[in-house]
Amino acid sequence: MIRLVVFAVLVLLLAYGFSWFADRPGDISLIWEGQIYQTKLIVAVSAIIALIAAVMIVWWFVRLIWTSPHSVTRYFRARKRDRGYQALSTGLIAAGAGNALLARKMAARSRGLIRADQEPLINLLEAQAALIEGRHDEARAKFEAMANDPETRELGLRGLYLEARRLGANEAARQYAEKAADNAPYLPWAAQATLEYRSQAGRWDDAIRLLEQQKAARVVEKAEANRLHAVLLTARADEKLEGNPAGARDDALQALKLAADFIPAALIAAKALFREGGLRKAASILEQAWKSAPHPEIGRTYVKARSGDSTLDRLKRAERLEGMRPNNVESLLVVAQAALDAQEFAKARAKAEAAARIEPREAAFLLLADIEEAETGDQGRVRHWLAQALKAPRDPAWVADGFVSDKWLPVSPVTGRIDAFEWKAPFGQIEGPLEDGSAPASIETALKTLPPLRDVKPESPVNDHRIIELERAATIAEAVRPAPKPAQTKPKPEPAAGDKAPVPSEAKPFFGGLPDDPGVRDPRTEPESRTRLRLF
Repeated sequence: MIRLVVFAVLVLLLAYGFSWFADRPGDISLIWEGQIYQTKLIVAVSAIIALIAAVMIVWWFVRLIWTSPHSVTRYFRARKRDRGYQALSTGLIAAGAGNALLARKMAARSRGLIRADQEPLINLLEAQAALIEGRHDEARAKFEAMANDPETRELGLRGLYLEARRLGANEAARQYAEKAADNAPYLPWAAQATLEYRSQAGRWDDAIRLLEQQKAARVVEKAEANRLHAVLLTARADEKLEGNPAGARDDALQALKLAADFIPAALIAAKALFREGGLRKAASILEQAWKSAPHPEIGRTYVKARSGDSTLDRLKRAERLEGMRPNNVESLLVVAQAALDAQEFAKARAKAEAAARIEPREAAFLLLADIEEAETGDQGRVRHWLAQALKAPRDPAWVADGFVSDKWLPVSPVTGRIDAFEWKAPFGQIEGPLEDGSAPASIETALKTLPPLRDVKPESPVNDHRIIELERAATIAEAVRPAPKPAQTKPKPEPAAGDKAPVPSEAKPFFGGLPDDPGVRDPRTEPESRTRLRLF
């Protein structure tokens, strides 16, 4: 379009020039070697323009003849290069489709038409063909050649990294990834792999530095970078907590600025502040975290913030947490545990039952079993609550890639992924025993089927084991005691053939007799007021 406009403008200028000369007639005289040449002005201008055009045509023709060998060579070279690139494209498509035979054939054709030093993709095609055919040594040699070439260094390092991962050579894979990340921190695969390796090795400073480079190069999104930065800072703070509480506090607080709802950072910051005596600030951090997402470890840390508090003081702190998040399972369980420690069994039982009504899970029924043990000592009722806990859904835990941990970890031990742990119920749960196929636990059903309370409980739970040992010793002594000899009695006369055999007044059946377990009381031989402890 631009050329057309320029051509039109030149034609208009030329036409305007001719018209201008035509409107102003005149003669031109030229004296050359004593002769006078005279002509019209318009004719002279036309002759000059024609001469210039003729000179240009002659120059183009001479130049065409002079450069024709090079032009012919360039034409055939371009045609050969185009055929080579077509073969290279076909080979890459075949390699991607898994056609090793065609990929190898196209690689050989491409190398014959294009020089490998001019087109490095030929090495890639040959390496891919070797991988498809299972010749990994040849493929690694190609990748090493590409890694030594500045133009294909990143491609070769990635190929070597994948081969090392395939062979399980984690140290070699780490070296290739770190080399690629040092040369090009903007590569996502290299930066991610290096970040994971450094985190697994506990090199938190190097990992944080690499993450900042990724963030500056905009390899990761800002929100994701802030989250990963908070995880790395929390991991470093966890290592500093024992020997350097001040450093752990600074790292954890910085992590909370990047991720305000990150529970592990809040816990570490609070524990570090507790060691430094900052109870009020630590309590404020835990309260904010509790309002955001109630967590049982936050509740335990908050309730037991001061070691010198009495159980009633801890109960008040637990009730304060419940006031922040009422009608919450974790709030109810925290209050129930604190009430149990304070021996306020009625409140503990009410809170635990309320938690089980909201979410009937393992922790609520286990807590009810502890309450039953501490208040009544009735082992039948305790076993009843334990049975309900077996059938109830499992409590949430830190889970990553199928691995369940009792504490938060920054890196998954299965895949090495950063920030993999989540607070959730573990998968693969079996609800209820397999042999009876019972339904999941329900607090209403559990209360209806709760065994009646026995009259007598052990005097002190501390002496239960001693009492059980004494009972077992008495049982053993009774078992090894020789049986008394039967008294000599007159044999009874046998009945006649027509008479019926006398039926005893108390016939002892063969089945259904009392077991030999000394923990079971025989109501026919022992009075109601006498009670014997069970062995289990």
